[in-house]
Amino acid sequence: MTNINPLWKPLLLAAILIIGVLFALPNVFGSDPAVQISGRNAELTSEDIAGFVKTLEQAGFNDVEIRDDQGRFLALFNSEDDQIRARDVMTSSLDPNRYITALNLVDASPAWLRNIAAPMFLGLDLRGGVHFLMEVDMASAIDTAEERFVPDWKRQVRQEKIRGTSIQQNDGELSARFREVSDRDKMLEAFRAEGRDLDFVTAEEGEYAYIRANLTEAAAQEEQRSALQQNIVTLRNRINELGVSEPVIQQQGVDRIVVQLPGVQDTARAKEILGATATLEYRLVSSRADARAYKRREDGSTIMLDRDIIVTGDQIKGASSGIDTQSGTPAVFVNLDSAGARRMQEVTQDNVGNLMAVVYIENRIDNVEVNGETVKKVTKTEEVINAATIRDVLSHRFQTTGLGLQEASDLALLLRAGALKAPVQIVEERTVGPSLGKDNIRQGFLSALVGLLLVVVFMSFYYRVFGIVAGFALVTNVVLIVAVLGALGATLTLPGIAGIVLTTGMAVDANVLIFERIREELKGGGAVQAAISAGYDKAFVTIADANVTTLIAAVVLFSLGTGPIKGFAITLCIGILTSMFTAIFGTRVIVNALYGGRRLSSLPI
Repeated sequence: MTNINPLWKPLLLAAILIIGVLFALPNVFGSDPAVQISGRNAELTSEDIAGFVKTLEQAGFNDVEIRDDQGRFLALFNSEDDQIRARDVMTSSLDPNRYITALNLVDASPAWLRNIAAPMFLGLDLRGGVHFLMEVDMASAIDTAEERFVPDWKRQVRQEKIRGTSIQQNDGELSARFREVSDRDKMLEAFRAEGRDLDFVTAEEGEYAYIRANLTEAAAQEEQRSALQQNIVTLRNRINELGVSEPVIQQQGVDRIVVQLPGVQDTARAKEILGATATLEYRLVSSRADARAYKRREDGSTIMLDRDIIVTGDQIKGASSGIDTQSGTPAVFVNLDSAGARRMQEVTQDNVGNLMAVVYIENRIDNVEVNGETVKKVTKTEEVINAATIRDVLSHRFQTTGLGLQEASDLALLLRAGALKAPVQIVEERTVGPSLGKDNIRQGFLSALVGLLLVVVFMSFYYRVFGIVAGFALVTNVVLIVAVLGALGATLTLPGIAGIVLTTGMAVDANVLIFERIREELKGGGAVQAAISAGYDKAFVTIADANVTTLIAAVVLFSLGTGPIKGFAITLCIGILTSMFTAIFGTRVIVNALYGGRRLSSLPI
């Protein structure tokens, strides 16, 4: 007799069903609003956690579930109002330089299930939050890269004792001006030896000879790629400082970054921190002829500073805000890396008694009208916030004053997270409220459920028992999709729900092809067992061809698409694979169990 299942087939199907149900089950319990606290520079201790619990109890939160999740403190609440109130209590009572307090949504499933599986992450359109599309100013990135050659060129000119030169980076190119052509030609060879990433040209204009240089095309492309990647890292660090849970930070194209912050509703604060390019430079006050004038913040007067920078913001590895014990004013306490500390020590030990200034630098991108067209303009603000006498040799740690309280806190945050390598502009901004996210979940779930029920009812009516088997396969298919999404840590979005609905239709298509082929075999006078076998065998090629072509399209969508398109493509890919399993393997195991190996004169199809 044919169509008899070997033992391993029902066992495999049962095992996959059990595993699928276990991994899909956490999504049934949903999420609870929670307050999350993590250490800024170190793991939380048992004393820290005990202190957090005591603070909550003193504020009236007695019946609260407490969890220790991989070094993070979690307090779960019954409502979002309690969550917000508890967050405000913890924020006001904790030191922001030691702890990061954030809102979170936490898996509400029981502990035994949490040790096995986790629910799917919900995308911005289902959970609520803010979405930014940020564009990196690549021209500024290249200008900054070229500016790094200016101190080296000046050093080389000083070593050769050539006077009357002017070296600067301006209008998108490096330029060195000499009085004598012979001096120009001599330095050209020296510049080329240390500037392999530059293209050089020479010119004579009036009484001067010039060397002009730009980054090579390959070097410019590498600098742009580096600027994009460093900005992504910096933005991720800043988002961690903001305490946002499960953010999405992705590259889009060659000069854009997508940032999604689930659960964040304060867009102004998020924009201020993400787009800020504030950093610090430390320079000596100088009376040399080539000193550069800077504006003082407090009164608008000017002060002359040395053109050589002692240390910059990218050499700062740690920063915190606080109050200066001597003056009682806000201060930023700075920690330098080894290179910065060595440079600071070398300069300050030779300049004890002299003045050192702190320059606050901020780049801002504005849209301005030029000849009726909107163009981007980068405005660079440089202000001296502090100029003090060097009393002792400085090294790794020191402090900077001259800022307001909030300004000092924000600057410390930015210095901890790192400076953006190039300015960014927010070119698109969307906010999704939590209530809208809940409506999206409800409507998306309802549409998927209604579609599934209608298909199951129709199949049961049209194909009788075989239709019921197909309905079971459809339900199993949805369970497996949800299980795989949760196991992979994928994010479910509204387009993802659309992908699930689409694969439901595609899964039933496979069963329609199989059942119609069985009907044709029976109408042609074939035996029942032969018809079942032929139905599955002959329909397989058609089903595989249709699914493989759709899978190719889904892979292309995932490769080239961004954001919602990727979410749709992921669920579509997973759905195609699971539907192939349930529609072909799963239903055949059940049909064989019901009708295989028996002498039958007809089938309920």
